[in-house]
Amino acid sequence: MKILEFIGEYILFMGRVFQKPKKLSYFRKQLSTEIINLGVQSLLIVAIISLFMGTALTIQTALQTESPWIPTWTIGFVVRQSVVLEFSPTIISLFLAGKIGSNIASEIGTMKVTEQIDAIETMGLNSASHLILPKIVACSIVNPILVTFSIFLCLFGGWCACEFMGTLPPEQYMDGLRSFFRTYDIIYALVKTFVFAIIISSISGFCGYKTEGGALEVGKASTQAVVNSSIALLFFNVVLTQIFLG
Repeated sequence: MKILEFIGEYILFMGRVFQKPKKLSYFRKQLSTEIINLGVQSLLIVAIISLFMGTALTIQTALQTESPWIPTWTIGFVVRQSVVLEFSPTIISLFLAGKIGSNIASEIGTMKVTEQIDAIETMGLNSASHLILPKIVACSIVNPILVTFSIFLCLFGGWCACEFMGTLPPEQYMDGLRSFFRTYDIIYALVKTFVFAIIISSISGFCGYKTEGGALEVGKASTQAVVNSSIALLFFNVVLTQIFLG
């Protein structure tokens, strides 16, 4: 019952969030700030994770396909499909759920317990839309860019494994990357990332907004935001995979 109650409150809350902002100038200014805070500051860690995971994935794939019956170019093909279809859009989004989600929930939760949100409501503004909508739009813009960046670095990490570790000839790895390429796979990855961005930012904002108490409750709300958004992300990952690839 608590799950159904949470879902019902969340849906009603989203009705408040997705309303036209009364102050468009503030919205534009806040949007640019959120893009920097939520996106640009995540670039370095996304780059490190993607580069090393791409390298490790290539090495592991090469070890699992050591057979004279399997051409070596298939390693590049398998790495590309794994990265594009699942690793970058899903695993990186799970990481962003922890980093961005906790950031949003703690910020909104702190404003709630310090009565800043009440002050915004007193001014006649829709606090839900005023505070959370810029974050949702920023995540929807930034997360697909981060995932595209992640895909490139994962594949580059695989090339590094071939070039500097001798996993397989780099030319054969590149042949595998180019083999049977479908633009549809990239579209699928970006659509999935876009949906995940809305899930992460909206659920995290909701958890922060419904915080009551003090600093301890803000920490709990942050943890709840990460857990709930991660579970929702994994659920919709299955749904979207079935819709697009089933």
